[in-house]
Amino acid sequence: MKNNNSNSCSPRKTEKQEAYHEIHNFPHGDGPYVRAKYFQLVEKDPEAAIVLFRKAINAGDRVDSALKDMAVVMKQQDRAEEAIEAIKSFRDRCSKNAQESLDNVLIDLYKNCGKLDEQIELLKKKLRMIGQGEAFNGKPTKTARSHGKKFQVTIKQETSRILGNLGWAYMQQRNYTAAEVVYRKAQQIDSDANKACNLCHCLIKQERYVEARSVLDEVMQGKLPGSDDPKSRGRSEELLKELETLCASPSFDLSLEDAFIGGIDQLMNKWNPIRTRRLPIFEEILSYRDQLAC
Repeated sequence: MKNNNSNSCSPRKTEKQEAYHEIHNFPHGDGPYVRAKYFQLVEKDPEAAIVLFRKAINAGDRVDSALKDMAVVMKQQDRAEEAIEAIKSFRDRCSKNAQESLDNVLIDLYKNCGKLDEQIELLKKKLRMIGQGEAFNGKPTKTARSHGKKFQVTIKQETSRILGNLGWAYMQQRNYTAAEVVYRKAQQIDSDANKACNLCHCLIKQERYVEARSVLDEVMQGKLPGSDDPKSRGRSEELLKELETLCASPSFDLSLEDAFIGGIDQLMNKWNPIRTRRLPIFEEILSYRDQLAC
């Protein structure tokens, strides 16, 4: 009887394990990495998962995935600073192919911690890699995953995404001039409504209301990808109200305002040499502009 019970339980146990693997899409086996994924996804025990991910790294068990997954779980547990240190400590154990993915996790962690200088520096590094043909490990596309679905990302799309993140970081530093330059470059490569709204915001902060309205009109008229997205639509309506408020003053005259600012610009140019508004990073990738625009 005992043997019969044992034999009858074994298939059910195997079927249950198979179901977990299929539902949660984690590998088979009984090593520390697989057990970490089990505690992360099935038991919903992040602390136990972190301990097992660390064991997997030390044991050399799927180190690339273990380090990235551990950092993600740490961030979810409000341990982003610890996750940053973990990546810095263990990334030398990971393969060359994993380094770019780890940089993406680091950028997200820096953003979460408000480490803007570190975030900006890493984003510039990624742009340099694109310019030197080192992104995607030298391939024209890469496979990305979002909400459980895989899709292909091109170099062009990745460049625009990185520029958008760089523009956001400059906005957080209130460096609206730099953010404007970055967003304009991103829109030239792969435009969308979200980046257009951010560009509009930068122009408003610089009191360039006519240009801001022109950018916003493209979103309001549905000319850009994502214009119909509820979030972008709501943001554009908020920006429009802000512009209407700023321009509602009876003393506000756009022609006089532009003439006044133009006069100041001419005066300032006499005092100081004209400085380029192009950021150094774009000087570095300028020679790759035609390649990226393909």
